[in-house]
Amino acid sequence: MRRILVGIKRVIDYNVRVRVRPDGSGVITDGVKMSINPFDEIALEEALRIRERGDADEVVAVSVGADETQQQLRSALAMGADRAILVKAENAVEPTGVARVLLKLIERENPRLVILGKQAIDDDCNQTGQMLAALWERPQATFASKIELKGDSARVTREVDAGLETIDVDLPAVCTTDLRLNEPRYIKLPDIMKAKKKPLDVTDMAALGIDPAPLLKVVKLEPPPQRQKGVMVKDAAELVMALRQKGLV
Repeated sequence: MRRILVGIKRVIDYNVRVRVRPDGSGVITDGVKMSINPFDEIALEEALRIRERGDADEVVAVSVGADETQQQLRSALAMGADRAILVKAENAVEPTGVARVLLKLIERENPRLVILGKQAIDDDCNQTGQMLAALWERPQATFASKIELKGDSARVTREVDAGLETIDVDLPAVCTTDLRLNEPRYIKLPDIMKAKKKPLDVTDMAALGIDPAPLLKVVKLEPPPQRQKGVMVKDAAELVMALRQKGLV
């Protein structure tokens, strides 16, 4: 079966202002709206469009997280994914751990293509796709703004510093999505109801033979310093003098 695996991450909604806990041990999530990582929504939308074009038979949404992550996977099913898999993890899992989980699922699901968001808006690591490709020993096409499947290969237009770059990669492969790839569809109420009947399998990292122990230790989180009030100057000379007083010129 021509299958596409899509990674989904549960993050604080991008419209919510993130607040750091008073003790600096993390960010406040109690009572905070959580959503699918926006880049992952784009990845899922692209997988659905590929299936609708007839270049895939099944789209499987995958996530690593706590039980609450089922809510985001149900949203992915409502968007159009055929089924979902949750790998339970009570604590945050680093990109290396997520890549190892995805590799185990790839060995089981045998997908033609794996599509991930290029990064998550909570940690901005931008590492999971690249790590997965290295562990899987398959080609990767990152920062995709266009994906075309042609037989046993994919033509991917990438966003790079110099502009756009088009490459061909053999399938199976890993693609990570950029913002300009597409605009995710709106989820309708009937689709939400249908999603409740779609399969959602739950397993854990131990069952996959993966040690969830982190490699990094977060010592403390601090909010960014509050912006200082701007100062009005009369002319360029006064501006230069003010900058010199601050040691900026």
